[in-house]
Amino acid sequence: MVKYKVVETTLVTDDTLEDILNEWSAKGWHYDGMQFAMREASKRPAMAFVLFTREGAKDA
Repeated sequence: MVKYKVVETTLVTDDTLEDILNEWSAKGWHYDGMQFAMREASKRPAMAFVLFTREGAKDA
């Protein structure tokens, strides 16, 4: 069974995203993708959602 983890951040910088990737990868999660929420008035994202997966225990 695949487990999913979504990490949300409102501080969208290269350092913050790198920290999230390194932290959760070290905990055994595998990077699956990243989504950005954009502001209309800016070219910079307002938020980022970093997606991870890993194999979980099967339910009995």
